[in-house]
Order: sequence, then structure tokens, then C-alpha cells
Amino acid sequence: MNTKIAITALSSFSPLGNQPELIWSEYLKETSLISEKKIGNQTIPVATISEELKKLVEALKQSDNKYKSLDNSVLYAILASRQAVTNAGWTPNDIFGINIGSSRGATELFEKHHQEFIETGKTGTLSSPTTTLGNISSWIAHDLKSSGPEISHSITCSTALHALLNGVAWLRAGMADKFLVGGSEAPLTAFTIAQMQALKIYSKEENEFKCRAFDLNKTKNSMVLGEGAAVICLEIGESKNALAYIEGIGYATDILEHGISISTEADCFQKSMKMALQNTNLSEVDAIVMHAPGTIKGDLSEYKAIQKVFGPSSGSEQENLPMLTTNKWKIGHTFGASGMLSVELAILMMQHNQFIGVPFVAKQSERKNIRKVLVNAVGFGGNSVSILLSV
Repeated sequence: MNTKIAITALSSFSPLGNQPELIWSEYLKETSLISEKKIGNQTIPVATISEELKKLVEALKQSDNKYKSLDNSVLYAILASRQAVTNAGWTPNDIFGINIGSSRGATELFEKHHQEFIETGKTGTLSSPTTTLGNISSWIAHDLKSSGPEISHSITCSTALHALLNGVAWLRAGMADKFLVGGSEAPLTAFTIAQMQALKIYSKEENEFKCRAFDLNKTKNSMVLGEGAAVICLEIGESKNALAYIEGIGYATDILEHGISISTEADCFQKSMKMALQNTNLSEVDAIVMHAPGTIKGDLSEYKAIQKVFGPSSGSEQENLPMLTTNKWKIGHTFGASGMLSVELAILMMQHNQFIGVPFVAKQSERKNIRKVLVNAVGFGGNSVSILLSV
């Protein structure tokens, strides 16, 4: 990338909390934030936001009558976006774009309205405008009094990183100087979980770690759902306020063999990583925050792709791979928001110069410094994105 893109602020709203210090302190603990909750008529493992954060959501709904009809996916995104633009020092006088996506969108609210329709044959006046995917960015623009372009989209689990790609494209094209990008997800509904169970990928683990993400020896799928939102502020050029810089971007799509398939060696990840790293010496990449959803095939295929890019065929021994990690064992899989929550982990590790590993995975040879981190995300259909970050 010839033009520097700075990340000047980051904010999230997740089971980890919503303040950087608290989030980092949670990452330092080798305990999961996944717990068993009653969803519908089942008690299953999920990662939910705290009671304290739920109070902030309720306060937001009470602050404006219009917000009472919004789905949590929108409310989480509003709260994260408010904090991000404040941290970046942006004001309503700044013209900035907004691209906040979601895999599922207003799933809880949609299910509620649909149930009402099944029972009564009618639905509420606001059922359509409050369940369209585009209402996430639209409501954020309303809340922030923004006058720039606003976009929402769904590209399944790589949604947030596709938003980042889009923001970079607008900035590099000279069509904007600032862009707010990210993802938001509130998927903890009985119907959504039933869909994951139908795919036979939802966790039935009974041990301490319900999600065994990046455990390459597991014999059962162990994906667990989580909820949350994460956004970053992008600005063109160097900035004294930069938390990190976007050094490389990559994207690719697998040729589908099945509706949810990914190739055995994740061809899409091989392509997206190589694109993101095309101007970088592989030895400079200190860590990779993997997508690693906790499924047998998903975790292993991504690992094989990393071996292909960084391993013996690239001229390096396996022990010289970058340090590998994921956060889904701790906060579950947040679908469309997951890629940006991985970006958050990457930036925190670079800021603190400390690697956060996976407690049930063998300790890796740690690098002395963490200066460059690659972040991966992929969704159903093999639509992968890789982002190289540096400080």
C-alpha cells in the first residue's frame, strides 16, 4: 500500500467490556467469558455482555424514544461508535463515511416481529425499517449527526474486515479523508443457535473451555456464539494519534464445493494472506490473530494455509511460524463483528508488546517484539480477508 492509512481510534462493546484497560485485563486472564445461559428452551454455552453493559444499552433506549424500537445489533454499534469518534476527536463538522456491517443484522427483532405475524397475521409499523440491514449505519449516522456516506452490508463472518477494506478503498480513492468501519452482532437467539446446531458445529463440550478454538487435536466441533460490536476510525496519511497503521490488505474467495465449505488447505486464506503480505518480508510478521471458529475443519484448514504461506514451502521451518492465537475461546464467535474484535486484540498486543495465547494450546516460541500482526477472517462460502497491521 503506497498511501498510509492510520487507525486513530478503536472502540468495542463485548463480553470483554467497553474500556481498553478492562479489555486488556480480561485478555491477561486465562479464563473464558463463555458461560451457560438459557436460550429458548435450551441451556447452552454463549458469551454475553455483562450486566453493567446491559444497563448502558437500556439507558440508551431510554434516552430517546426512537431508540426503544431498535435491535441490540444497532444499539451496540451506536455505543461503540460514539466512543470511537470521541476518542478520535471527530465532530459533526467532520465529514466522514460510515460502514458498519453485520452477518445477521436485527435477528432478535426480526424473529420477534415474525412471531407476532404468525400469531396475529399482522406486524408493527416499524417492523420493516428497524430490521433492514442498512439501518445499522443509518442510525449511527443519525446519532453522530454525520453527513458523509453510510453503508451497511453482510458478508457473513468476514463482514467487519470487508468494511475495513471498503473504508481503505474510499480513502485511497480520495473520496473521503475519514471513515468509521466495523461490525456489530447480537445473534444470541434460539433460532440462530438452532441453525448452528443444524450444521453440527455448535459446542457440546463439558469441560472448562466450551470453545476449543485453535485446538488442532479436538475431535468435536466446538463453536460458541458471542455478541458485541467493534469499530475503528480510519484516516488517510500519518497521524500523531495513530494506534496502528494498515500495512497490507488481502482478500479472496474459495470456489464453493458446499454451501458452507472451505477448502482443506484454505486456498482463500493462502491467497488473501499472500496479497496482504506481498510487500512484506515474512520474517517481520510477529503474530497472526486467526479466524479459528472452533470447528475441526475451520481451524485446521486455516492452520494449513498458514503453514503453506509461512512454513517449509516458503523457505522457513515450522517453528519459525509467527505466533498464532485467536480470541474465540474467550468471547465466542461474534459473526460479523468478529474480525474487528480480532483487530482489537492485535492492536492491544502491539501496544503492550505482549502476546496473548490460547491457554490449552502448547506454548509457542515468543518473539521479542510485536510490531506487525496479521488478522484473518472468513465467512460461509470462503470469503476471506487478511489485514496486516503495524505500529
